[in-house]
Amino acid sequence: MNPTLTTRMANLRARMAETGTDLVAIGPSSHMRYMADLSPHGDERPVMLLVSQDYAGFLMPALNVDSSRQHTDLPFFAWADADGPDAALEQLLEATSVSRISPSVVIDETMRADFALLLLDALPGAKRRFTQDTVGYLRSRKDEAEYKALKASHLLNDRAMAAGFAALKAGVTEIEIAAVINGFYKANGATPEFCSVCFGPNGAFPHHHTGATRLQHGDAVLIDTGARIGGYPSDMTRVGYFGAKPEGFDAVHDVLDRAVEAALAAVKPGVKALEIDKAARDVITAAGYGPNFLHRTGHGLGIDIHEAPYITGASETVLDEGMVFSIEPGIYLAGRFGLRLEEIVIIRNGKAEIFSEMPRHAVGA
Repeated sequence: MNPTLTTRMANLRARMAETGTDLVAIGPSSHMRYMADLSPHGDERPVMLLVSQDYAGFLMPALNVDSSRQHTDLPFFAWADADGPDAALEQLLEATSVSRISPSVVIDETMRADFALLLLDALPGAKRRFTQDTVGYLRSRKDEAEYKALKASHLLNDRAMAAGFAALKAGVTEIEIAAVINGFYKANGATPEFCSVCFGPNGAFPHHHTGATRLQHGDAVLIDTGARIGGYPSDMTRVGYFGAKPEGFDAVHDVLDRAVEAALAAVKPGVKALEIDKAARDVITAAGYGPNFLHRTGHGLGIDIHEAPYITGASETVLDEGMVFSIEPGIYLAGRFGLRLEEIVIIRNGKAEIFSEMPRHAVGA
């Protein structure tokens, strides 16, 4: 096992000891990629990684064994279609030495329900919970290698975003601008993850689906885009205008920029996530746009585009060094335009550090 994965396994076992966890069960998910650098083919055949204090091994369909062996030296308990997984799972559970009397079991929340029930049926009386205080806890605190990968991904995203705004011209469609951005990603070795291009009133839809709308003079432009490189994604939103700013654009942009700054200033270890949401929301509410801020202030970002911590008005999560999340307040004016400014930050040396180096000022074209 490579040194990073060895460290992660040791850290997981330390968390298991701290939380009284007997067994962690991880499905074919981003949790498995984090713990074992393995992403086996996901279908109806049960596959899972089981970790106890003394053992770690995979329940693995025989069809996947050879290809999976290229990525991990952890043992496989293989099963064939003709036999089913029950016997192999029983052998794996015996190897883990997990207690069969009310064990404390962590289940990957993204695992298929039938996989999870197969395991729980083999452990009657298990006390179960999800991964938030074990694998999730570790994943929410990025190490130096993850920091470097996220930084590189966001610097590339800055350039892709700039290419998108540079391609604005009268009559161009949202889809065509998205194609420019995605083409930039691919030409630079990245995999596009998403690209939302919104012209004019479409920006008032927080989750607008990029379409055939053509750019017109006086349109506000909102672009929210990200790609994956080195295994880690980027995510950023910037806004601009074409020809002339629509009425009220500058006032809304100023409020959002101040909301971002207020949230950034509130970020430090020991602060609850809800306090970051409140810092941004208070600025927007004081400016009279409270009802037009329609979503949470942010979400975590790592292997997944959306992961813990979530920056909501109800989140009691206590922020810590190494946590990565978005700060993305928005104001949406139906029938007119919508603006959102998004930064991805990491708590580093006790404060928020922004990954992007692209300014938040409006981009005119």
